[in-house]
Amino acid sequence: MCGIVGYIGESQAAPILLDGLSKLEYRGYDSAGIAVFDGEHIQVQKSIGRLKVLSELTHDGATMPGTVGIGHTRWATHGAPSKDNAHPHFNQDETIAVVHNGIIENYLKLKKYLEGKNYHFTSDTDTEVVAHLLDYYYKGDPIEAITRTMHRVEGSYALGIMFREHPGVVYAVRKDSPLIVGHGRDGNLIASDVPAVLKYTRNVYFIQNEELAILSGESITFYNVDGEEIQKNSTTIDWDINAAEKAGYEHFMLKEMYEQPKTVRDTLNPRIKNGTVVIEELGMTDEEINQIQRIHIVACGSAYHTGVTAKYVFEGMARIPVEVDLASEFRYRNPILQENDLVIVISQSGETADSLAALREAKNKGIKTLGIVNVVGSSIAREADTVMYTWAGPEIAVATTKAYSAQLIAEYLLAMRFAQARGEITESELSSYIRDLRKLPEQIEMLLSNKERIQHFANRYISAKDVFFVGRGVDYAISMEGSLKLKEISYIHSEAYAAGELKHGTISLIEEGTLVAAVLTQEVLYKKTISNIVELKSRGAFVLAVTNTGNTEIEKAADYVIYIPQTNRWFTNSLAIIPLQLFSYYVSVGKGCDVDKPRNLAKSVTVE
Repeated sequence: MCGIVGYIGESQAAPILLDGLSKLEYRGYDSAGIAVFDGEHIQVQKSIGRLKVLSELTHDGATMPGTVGIGHTRWATHGAPSKDNAHPHFNQDETIAVVHNGIIENYLKLKKYLEGKNYHFTSDTDTEVVAHLLDYYYKGDPIEAITRTMHRVEGSYALGIMFREHPGVVYAVRKDSPLIVGHGRDGNLIASDVPAVLKYTRNVYFIQNEELAILSGESITFYNVDGEEIQKNSTTIDWDINAAEKAGYEHFMLKEMYEQPKTVRDTLNPRIKNGTVVIEELGMTDEEINQIQRIHIVACGSAYHTGVTAKYVFEGMARIPVEVDLASEFRYRNPILQENDLVIVISQSGETADSLAALREAKNKGIKTLGIVNVVGSSIAREADTVMYTWAGPEIAVATTKAYSAQLIAEYLLAMRFAQARGEITESELSSYIRDLRKLPEQIEMLLSNKERIQHFANRYISAKDVFFVGRGVDYAISMEGSLKLKEISYIHSEAYAAGELKHGTISLIEEGTLVAAVLTQEVLYKKTISNIVELKSRGAFVLAVTNTGNTEIEKAADYVIYIPQTNRWFTNSLAIIPLQLFSYYVSVGKGCDVDKPRNLAKSVTVE
């Protein structure tokens, strides 16, 4: 949510800022702006709407000379999208420029205080408070002004700051909102995420909470909140830079769907050794695994849906009780956590604010935590007791596909490891599970190759007003994700229901021609779900069924059937979700929606 880029070096800053911001568009935004020091003043340009408007306004940065600058794409929180509310923000005499991600929770109190000191505000944002507060504390020493401001503000923030009196320096600071520093050959950079700097460097520093970075063209220095210098080690990013580009695909989402077989292999293969599951980073002995009394899975959005699947898998395979919580609800229900519980926090970015808060809640209560994340060095990865990475590479589309698939694989492997340690599965069963997991990439490729048939079906429902997804057991979890995919990128109202709940109210919404997607991958539940389909058909529904090869009985009840290959019943989500992803994608394309950047949504939700 929101994006920050900063640059200082030998090259013209504005084109680099615009290029970096373009790599962060997936985060979601409604306005953009850049500030560049031209040798005398800090020049600012802002625009409403897409970044291309700002690029056209500045002739791709050519009209803003200077080798030091900061840029921002804003997601409106405090104040509507407008030029006045767009970043960067100035102090009153325009000698300090600030860009900010996050939320200053005590900004109204600070604003009132500053107004009492004759500071005047031109925007509705919380960020302008930071600019004026920096001015209030600035007595010639930027570090002192920044650290005093850090002590005063409450909430989350990542800040990029320029002082006109110190034109050879960019300052960066963070608390609970991601920010990185890149060390390049021709200059140094700050950014909200790695893709913004990959074109210029692969050497990255991850700024931790309440740390300050000072960048010149030649050096980078780090300080803590008390202004004391600290030492940090850089991380080398080994992504292929093309992984953050479309590579000929029309949309990032389509490209990332086609990367799912590789994602599954990359997450799976390093953890299968000598015919068994080896999760070295878990750092837990068989004895420690046997001591686990309950697992709490905490996540948001699609990651939460993988957690719902994981509940069925852990309980069915490893016989460990599992609770699944939306991270935004976890803290506030005052969860009962006990000594031998394990809290698993799942997040693609590793920076999801609610998930990070839930992690800290668990740690404050002394509960062991495990993070399942995709981004190396992210906040959840650093703060969890242990971390299991999903090797999905950069995911740019807001609607997750490959990160979702990688999370499922990680959870399958964990369940298998726990089941083995607790003696709940035999060596023969484990070998069978591993064989089925190894087949998944090829099976996903086969389903993706069937896209034309799904595209043809999707074209019939471009004008749909309501779509319902139903299933039982693991199929209900699949339905939840299928429904989310459709609503978030096509803006069609969609809901997922446990099929057995239909007669408890939902079936009253079914009208003639209403599309219902029914998922049937659990053989023991075929007959019950088919009975629900018959009920839906009798009310006029058109039923799309996603089921296993061989379940031909469904053809008597459903109007349209998509078959998925046979696999173990615990792993069917990895296959059944593929046609639902494709269906959502082609409906969105047919409607002319912005597939990769759907309205009102952001890739990484870094505020509560």
